[in-house]
Amino acid sequence: MSYALFFTSADELDIKVIEYLVKKGYNRTEQMLRNESAHLDKDGKPAHERAEDFGTLKYSKGFRLLSKWIDQNLDIYKAELRRLLWPIYVYSYLELVINGFTIDAQQYLAEFRAQFENVHADELRTFETVTLAPHVLENETTKLYRENKYRLPLNTHVYYNLITYLETNGKFGGTVIVYLLQTYCEIRETARGPIDQYSFEAIINQARGADSNDVDLQEGIQGVFTGVSNKDILNNNEALKLGMMPMEPELEQDVRAELEDEDAKHPPEFGKPSLIEEFDNIKREESVEALPRNEIPLPPSRARDVVMEVQKVKENRDRFKIDGRTGGIGPAVSVCMFTFHNTLDSITCIEFSDDNNLVAVGTEESYIRVWNMHGEALPSVVQANGIEQPPASSRRLIGHSAPVYNVSFSPSIEGPDNADTSTPSTAPRLLLSSSSDKTIRLWSLEAWTCLVVYKGHEGPVWNVRWGPFGHYFATCGWDKTVRVWGQDHISYLRMMIGHDSNVNQIAWHPNGAYIFSASDEADKTVRMWSFVTGHCVRVFTGHQGFISALECAPNGKILASADGEGHIILWDLAKGTMIKRCRGHGKGGIWSLSFSVESTVLTSAGADGTVRIWDIEVPADPHKNADGEVIGTGGQADATRINGTTVASQPSATAGVVGAVKKKGKDTMISPDQISAFPTKKSPVYKVKFTRMNLVLAGGCYLP
Repeated sequence: MSYALFFTSADELDIKVIEYLVKKGYNRTEQMLRNESAHLDKDGKPAHERAEDFGTLKYSKGFRLLSKWIDQNLDIYKAELRRLLWPIYVYSYLELVINGFTIDAQQYLAEFRAQFENVHADELRTFETVTLAPHVLENETTKLYRENKYRLPLNTHVYYNLITYLETNGKFGGTVIVYLLQTYCEIRETARGPIDQYSFEAIINQARGADSNDVDLQEGIQGVFTGVSNKDILNNNEALKLGMMPMEPELEQDVRAELEDEDAKHPPEFGKPSLIEEFDNIKREESVEALPRNEIPLPPSRARDVVMEVQKVKENRDRFKIDGRTGGIGPAVSVCMFTFHNTLDSITCIEFSDDNNLVAVGTEESYIRVWNMHGEALPSVVQANGIEQPPASSRRLIGHSAPVYNVSFSPSIEGPDNADTSTPSTAPRLLLSSSSDKTIRLWSLEAWTCLVVYKGHEGPVWNVRWGPFGHYFATCGWDKTVRVWGQDHISYLRMMIGHDSNVNQIAWHPNGAYIFSASDEADKTVRMWSFVTGHCVRVFTGHQGFISALECAPNGKILASADGEGHIILWDLAKGTMIKRCRGHGKGGIWSLSFSVESTVLTSAGADGTVRIWDIEVPADPHKNADGEVIGTGGQADATRINGTTVASQPSATAGVVGAVKKKGKDTMISPDQISAFPTKKSPVYKVKFTRMNLVLAGGCYLP
């Protein structure tokens, strides 16, 4: 049996529904239905406040609504969301012109013009001449916008949030933005952010003959400038503060007093400056383009800091000076090589402490091992179960659940010769490690245990580096971000976003105010970030292979970056330009770089099993060496991940130093700025480091 209900009017239907809601106890729903039923439009639907009620102001209200939401969004999405603003701005203006609101259109164009002036100045000048509806149909630029849909690749998650926000705020301008997006734009949902035809990945794909019609590359309208180009990316004109940070006044007074005592007890040898004179020379260097100390907050100094600063002055005076090449003859740099045997190719990274006493390695088996380089016992302040552990020259740190890709010792220095029990220790106390388990761990080198686990990266963390003064450290990883952390904060302080792919290398500027990052795969760029603002202040392009090493010179003026093709590029930080390119290493990756204290010489090491010394100065004739001839070296490798970069690990047995070694019909050309080369037999060199006394330490694994 079936029943049919018939109502003569909408009012009767409302009454029956309200009676039903009251009977069932839906009091709030019944009240809402009464309120909405009291205000109906001519079609019998609830009459909501619409964006059209604002008249011509609906476009400016909608634009401000969208801009506000983008500014409040997550940093990782802001770059691609800002690309919505230009098409919304253009189509809002054209809608006003076509509907005959010429004065309102000109006011709208002027109101938001400033934020597009730098990139779209030519288009804005064109739109100024388009003031009537016939102009829109006749102008070539506006015809392109009107006859084609503006393509916008947008992350799926972001697109969903955008539509939800606009619909929720429809009466405040969201409705008109939805209308413009649906009418004039073609949103293409992607798994990642948009990569336009001017991006570095697009250029690489074109060079490889890849299909350029990929969805991710199709942004905007063909024949219309989207606002992104290499010229805009390479606007490296922002003023930098590359000087050293001044010393804390109280610390400077204590250091000066200690140095005066040392000079009184141990007068300098004939011809050598006193420690006070050396200290004053260092202070004069710091005063040039000095970074204000209050810009980067640091913990107050301690007695340990006084001892460390005094030791730095002593080593700065007594070190072996390297003045660079003179007359084609390079300085006599010495290299001390440490080779690890029976590693079964499981070591992923090697790091030396600043006091030259400890060496640490990370492994594929997810643990870290620390050795005393002199074979002495590593003491511990903790006793296991009340029983003192037997002395050992190495310790194993266990905690990560995946391969460890990089480790970093906290700043330290060799202690004074006359140290006693009352002298604060200057040895490294902390060790940082990054892993594929998405975490960074802070280890105590006194208790040999994990103190803190830092979480935040959305994938493997390829690299970690302490800042030059300790306390702060930087990390980079698979999620395309660089993050800066404070030792006393469990969450990161800064997140730098801009790379198109994995960020695998990082380095600090010696004044602690800037961080460098390098990306592999499609990006192949080096970026310089301001620690204070988090903004990118330089972008360096020029590498053809993945970037495998980064290092900034102690003078703070030069950056060195190396790639998997065996090339090293030196960059002028102030100008943002390339100084020169050094060639000589075989392919497979240069895994480590280090500058001498004077910033006159650079050392490098990598998969070809050699340590090489380079002159920083630009040669008079870049096409010839000192003897007027060109020499080469060979060596290839298989792929693995070293120091956070997918690089080569197995050097060929033919890796040479002198002579033109054939390698698949080609020679590896050595540029004339190479001073010397030190080959190993079958040990790719993972790490190379200049000590404060200008001795080179190198570490590698014997791989037969």
